[in-house]
Amino acid sequence: MPIGRVQSTFGRLFRQRCFYLFLAVVGLLAASPYLNDTPGEMIVLQTAQFIVIAAAVAAVGRGSLPFVIAVLLGLTPLGLQILVLLGLEEPRYAQTLTGAFFLAFYLVAIIYLLRYVFTKDVMTDDKLFGAAACYMMLGIAWAFGYALVQHVDPRAFGVGGEEAGRPFHDFLYMSFGVLTSNGPGDVPLVGDEVKTLVILEQVTGTLFVAILIARLAGVYPPRDRNEDRAGPTP
Repeated sequence: MPIGRVQSTFGRLFRQRCFYLFLAVVGLLAASPYLNDTPGEMIVLQTAQFIVIAAAVAAVGRGSLPFVIAVLLGLTPLGLQILVLLGLEEPRYAQTLTGAFFLAFYLVAIIYLLRYVFTKDVMTDDKLFGAAACYMMLGIAWAFGYALVQHVDPRAFGVGGEEAGRPFHDFLYMSFGVLTSNGPGDVPLVGDEVKTLVILEQVTGTLFVAILIARLAGVYPPRDRNEDRAGPTP
């Protein structure tokens, strides 16, 4: 089956899948302030996101369905940006749809990564890198969510009058501050709805770290007290 062969190829290329994913997500975060303005720069950034996340889903997902879903969700925003670049689509409308599709794209990848990281198998270095990558992807996913909120309510983040909306990098900065319980920084929050979203992200970040620590603690079984009393075997 062609889809199965493509997925298998991605899996072989990303054999240390979560280590490469971790490096790639860090690279995307570092490049985001420089590839965030023009449609052409957005296409470059989104192409990199698509390759990285689709490869990750192909590597950790079981069967072809997760890979097909990831490809469809990832190619759609790329197509929208190309239409904007060609002048065939209204930028604001395309930006809203792009954010929605990439939010769904990251959620699918996060779900399959969590299934991989928290399986009952031995906790490996690759799974630890997967957990770190998943944590950062949560921050990116929430940033897309905040960007969608701005499209619905342009004043939700302190933008009023004829001011331009906040760039996506502002939402990344805010999201990672909230996820790590440091707060939204200098981004003002207007309205109970957006404040509720911030609370949910703080809870998500705290629970993720707590569950990961519990998972790591469960790797090592408790020692038998009888063995401790008996002392080392001669």
